[in-house]
Amino acid sequence: MDMPVAIVAAHPDDEILGLALLLPKLRRQFDVIHVTDGAPRSGGDAQQAGCPTWREYADLRRREFARALAAAGGTDGATLCLDCPDQQAAFHIADHASRLAAMLAARCPSLVFTHAYEGGHPDHDAAAAAVHAAVSLAKLPCTVIEFAGYHAGVQGMECECFLHHPADVLPRPISEPARQWKREVLDCYRSQARVLAQFPLRFEPLRPAPRYDFTRAPHEGRLYYERFDWGLQPDEWRRLAQRAFLELGISCVC
Repeated sequence: MDMPVAIVAAHPDDEILGLALLLPKLRRQFDVIHVTDGAPRSGGDAQQAGCPTWREYADLRRREFARALAAAGGTDGATLCLDCPDQQAAFHIADHASRLAAMLAARCPSLVFTHAYEGGHPDHDAAAAAVHAAVSLAKLPCTVIEFAGYHAGVQGMECECFLHHPADVLPRPISEPARQWKREVLDCYRSQARVLAQFPLRFEPLRPAPRYDFTRAPHEGRLYYERFDWGLQPDEWRRLAQRAFLELGISCVC
């Protein structure tokens, strides 16, 4: 694929979970922008990873990303981070959208890959909102493509698939050799081993982003992140999103 591409992911490791098998096909012509540094400020995750402070944990996650990206073939593009604390991206959607608009306008990617708005993690949803806002704000002539994360399912977490939307989905099943390779790349994220082990690595689907209304819940019922203490509830997330789009002067439907 000989065209400039940008990947906007909420956390270090999301880019590999969502796009590992695609990365070598991009022929090193892609940028990776992380919205958060992957380090919650509460400190609990840092301690579990053996890091005395969140700053050391953020540094660890940055090093893990560098190893994982190299294992996936590397890139000649930029690797950037908006340096937002993990679990706080929803509080900074307007700022992130403005910064992303400038970054993307400078790079003029033909494709921008990012998360779906599905209630899996508030940072994933905030990254999606910021990307859609950035493209609208800068009037960028690019296509937004979504990679799958996770969302609420009948038996808990449902992953490697999308919620139902009127958009074309490329299911992209993963062969056994490719699954083993992807697992080896994900193993670079040692601090995330417990979480990443939950993903079966059977599919790596993509789809053109549907039109979202970020003031509405992504689906009926309880969102997946309501099961955890990740800093905010869905009604507050939607209020923050509405405030951000109003601040930017653009529609929440995009």
